[in-house]
Amino acid sequence: MAEKEYKTFWSFYPYYLREHSDPVNRTLHFIGTGLVIASFVAGLVTMRWYFFAAIPFLGYGFAWVGHFFIEKNKPATFTYPLWSLGSDFVMFWHILTGQIQKRLDDAHQASAR
Repeated sequence: MAEKEYKTFWSFYPYYLREHSDPVNRTLHFIGTGLVIASFVAGLVTMRWYFFAAIPFLGYGFAWVGHFFIEKNKPATFTYPLWSLGSDFVMFWHILTGQIQKRLDDAHQASAR
């Protein structure tokens, strides 16, 4: 089955959430995104290049472990790199603010239609 081509970020985001249904995968993404933010801030504060160099390894390392070993699906970043990156931060916010379960439920309901 061919993947749907998404026209907007907000039409993509429910698909992204469905690809992150397993809570362990979401937790790995949350840790990775948190470390990306911390590394970016540390780089700005200290002006040390290695904090910036670590960002892709921190973000993708945790995320890809979640996809390949937990969720057993292909990371959306391979097909939708920018929307996936943005979705990582939106999902991070939804987890942080306790909105994630409602967003997941909405995403699964939308796909059932």
